[in-house]
Amino acid sequence: MKEKILVTAAWPYANAYIHVGNLTGAYLPADIFARFQRLMGRETLFVSGSDAHGTPITVRADAEKSTAEAVYKRFHESFLDMQHKVGITYDLFSSTHTENHFKVSQDVFLALKENGYLYKATDKQWYTPSQKKFLPDRYVEGTCYICGYDNARSDQCDKCGNLLDPEKLISPRSKIDGSMPELRETEHYYLDLGKLQNRVVNFLKAREDYWRPNVLRQSLGQILAEDLHGRAITRDLDWGIPVPVEDAAGKCLYVWFEAVIGYLSASIEWSKLQGTPDAWKKWWEESDSKSYYFIGKDNIPFHAVIWPAQLSGMGTKFDLLFDGKEGEALNLPYDVPANEFMNLEGQKISGSRNWAIFVNDFLEDFDPDPLRYYLTVNMPESQDTDWDWEDFLKRNNNELVANWGNLANRVISFANKHWGEIPNPGDLDEDDKQLLETIESGFESVGKEYDAVHLRAGLAESLRLATEVNRYLDIAAPWQLVKTDKEAAGRKIYTALRAIDSLKILFAPILPFSSEKLHKMLGYEGQIFGDLVTKSIQDKLGEHTVNCYDPTKAIGKWEPSKLPAGQKFGEISPLFKKLDPSIVEIERAKLG
Repeated sequence: MKEKILVTAAWPYANAYIHVGNLTGAYLPADIFARFQRLMGRETLFVSGSDAHGTPITVRADAEKSTAEAVYKRFHESFLDMQHKVGITYDLFSSTHTENHFKVSQDVFLALKENGYLYKATDKQWYTPSQKKFLPDRYVEGTCYICGYDNARSDQCDKCGNLLDPEKLISPRSKIDGSMPELRETEHYYLDLGKLQNRVVNFLKAREDYWRPNVLRQSLGQILAEDLHGRAITRDLDWGIPVPVEDAAGKCLYVWFEAVIGYLSASIEWSKLQGTPDAWKKWWEESDSKSYYFIGKDNIPFHAVIWPAQLSGMGTKFDLLFDGKEGEALNLPYDVPANEFMNLEGQKISGSRNWAIFVNDFLEDFDPDPLRYYLTVNMPESQDTDWDWEDFLKRNNNELVANWGNLANRVISFANKHWGEIPNPGDLDEDDKQLLETIESGFESVGKEYDAVHLRAGLAESLRLATEVNRYLDIAAPWQLVKTDKEAAGRKIYTALRAIDSLKILFAPILPFSSEKLHKMLGYEGQIFGDLVTKSIQDKLGEHTVNCYDPTKAIGKWEPSKLPAGQKFGEISPLFKKLDPSIVEIERAKLG
């Protein structure tokens, strides 16, 4: 039976363009991991979508004198375009503004309510007299009462990462007009996290041996330091998912509660699009399935504490509400490999200050694989990292072009010139066999790192193996040997080509575009991976556009090369472009 792997990536707010920090924080690592799992032959489902109901969308709509729906759709389309260009192969990238997501979210609410994990309470919420309405938490900013950061949102501090009690915010101000809001009573539904605390603590303790320290610190560590308490899951809003009970007219589900449900709703939507409406249960209910949630560190509490609480609180009730069938309890996260932040030239990335590299802008001037490479070699897996344009230039020219790219191109070009096809090796000698054995060991060593979501280490090991091929060629010197013993030179070149063919697969999750190109240069038909396609779907909320991964043309497998002698080469051209040093100052001049 194939292993089942659910891969998810954080749902981006549809109010701003994706920058390199977002990409390396969640979307790229999720794609690398999903591509690797597909090569391993595991049943892999990779889902996410645009968060259409977050208050950042309504904040932007107000500033533009537009509508939340118009803002969401504009940025959603930009996300779809970016994913195609940079190669993020979601099985489904959807949206929270769909009929399917509305129903799933409302059923989750009802399941928790029926199981006794929701309660109503009257509490104080920020209200602006000038606008005569209650303010969502993102409309109120002030000073964090924990770390002193003066631009904290009333529900969470982006600097220290703590969830905040809105009432304790120091010096609150409205983002609409800068006025000081006042606290007024309003009634809402609350998720009883205190009642679910023991389940969450036991769940987190079972993950202590393999979760990242920063994730455990912001989940288990904070719960042990301070008990969980009820948290409001509804708000007085007119943009969002209506609360599905009669006594909550005019209220919507709070975005932090319903956005994480998107992982479940997108899985269900994907199943419907495949014509197999129950297929999602393989990843959500079967005990041998593993789910991975790729996020940035600012999202840890929602994915490592609150989402497990929601899943645990539903029990088996969700299936009965959703499709009337008795089902199993839904699986809790297997891993939440949250990344730290990437800075830019020594400063925190800020779109509003134009201190950012937006992915779509980058791809107008550069290719996607150098971006994926640099963001992986510099990925903030355990601590914050920094994008530096000079470092990007050096790594592109010295590592991608001069090392891996040059190795592949010079061997293939040499083979094509002297043999016109993959040469027949005859009997390999011990040096040849030793090289192939070394390279083929990478399917275990690199695979082990990818499986553990140590993507930087997986890339480093792949680069080390490529260096072994260069060392072999330095000693074998087929460029000279061909003048005196073409047969022996052919054996050495075949060995190098077969090693390169294996390395192509080891690099493929990180460098899919150049690996596909190399695949064709070596004369193969088909693709290592499949295609990403865009579809338009119509439902009661209108038309929404999604990206879907189509694996029908994919032939890649996580296994050593079986490169056949006599195979004709495809069109040969450099895998990577050498960049001029002038780009450093050109790109730095664009910042700020």
